[in-house]
Amino acid sequence: MTHLKKGLWGVLATPFTGPSFAVDTESLKREVELYTHIPATGMVVLGVFGEGGTLDTREQALTVSTVAEAAGETPLIVGLSARSTNVAIEQARTAVEAAGSNLASLMVQANTPNPDLLTAHFTAIHEATGADIVLQDYPVASGVKISTAQILAVVERCPFISAIKSEAPPTAAAIAQLTRATDVPVFGGLGGVGLIDELAAGAAGAMTGFSHPEALQLAITANDDGGFRAARDVFAPWLPLANFEGQPGIGLALRKEILRRRGIIAEALVRPPAPTLPAELADMIDAHLDAVKELA
Repeated sequence: MTHLKKGLWGVLATPFTGPSFAVDTESLKREVELYTHIPATGMVVLGVFGEGGTLDTREQALTVSTVAEAAGETPLIVGLSARSTNVAIEQARTAVEAAGSNLASLMVQANTPNPDLLTAHFTAIHEATGADIVLQDYPVASGVKISTAQILAVVERCPFISAIKSEAPPTAAAIAQLTRATDVPVFGGLGGVGLIDELAAGAAGAMTGFSHPEALQLAITANDDGGFRAARDVFAPWLPLANFEGQPGIGLALRKEILRRRGIIAEALVRPPAPTLPAELADMIDAHLDAVKELA
């Protein structure tokens, strides 16, 4: 098992095109280019905001293989959307084959707070694929609330866990508790809204998406070089956009529309039943983009 490197692991949105919402591989390649240009430490494919749960097996393989081919030597994490072990193993095998040598880890959500059951779930996936696992604690998506003590019990029993993604607010408190108790790297998420406090709490970086991921990298670098104050000064001007983009329910639609306006993806489609962009917020996007135009 190899712990994940610290830094920015960017969560890719999956672009769609046309009335059938087909995976738009050309837009996906431009998104990969955005992250490799930063450069990000790595990328996450089929994360929650990658809409992996809406893709069939063929589409999952296409998305992961497209990213792997475009990513060069940049390592990849592939998210599994399935909650049940057998289906998760099927998705994991597809991911391992499609990612090839780029695969750094699989990201698996905690599907139960019971350490015995969760250990068995992770172990079955690892033994079926040989892949390391990122333990994702994301109760908004999973519906599962798991304590720090329960996470640590699982980490202790699963030496193949390469990182923890902590997305249960208050994230800075949870990350501080985890980093005091384990040397497994802990990453924040949630669009970077809590990034500065998470880094101060000992986070190894950010594992999230944002329409302007270069801002996340600037904050992480500033924290490495100058600590909290430096990171705060760099990221504070970006926080209104991060908060705007992080609105519950519509955050994905907002992020995709901003990526479209940046020329990264061709269409801002989200697959039903995900909420679409409210018309009332469309004009606000321009105001936010004007405010950050000179920052990056």
